[in-house]
Amino acid sequence: VQLQASGGGLVQAGGSLRLSCAASGGTFSSYAMGWFRQAPGKEREFVAAISRGGGSTNYADSVKGRFTISRDNAKNTVYLQLDSLKPEDTAVYYCAAGHFRDRRSYSAGYYDTDKYGYWGQGTQVTVSS
Repeated sequence: VQLQASGGGLVQAGGSLRLSCAASGGTFSSYAMGWFRQAPGKEREFVAAISRGGGSTNYADSVKGRFTISRDNAKNTVYLQLDSLKPEDTAVYYCAAGHFRDRRSYSAGYYDTDKYGYWGQGTQVTVSS
């Protein structure tokens, strides 16, 4: 599976962005999708995840209520809507695809970078104060 992330940019605090991640070369609907981010000098961290059918969504506490993950399996695309952005949201955002055997395995591992076998190239999000 190849993943292409887009939609990053420079925005003022309080603003919004919508990230997209287009998948190709695989059966998109068989993968759970995640968004992760990495700020300079920090480790990559979990942001949000969505199950393969879209019925389950999960968020890091730091973005809960501000970010929304969604997917369109007909378009092989996952989205991340970023609202009420803060300077601390500045990072490179990566989309990732992971194959989880069942709902239980998804619930146990959606936040774990090691569970995702395919990664996009990243898109920069910069939030100015």
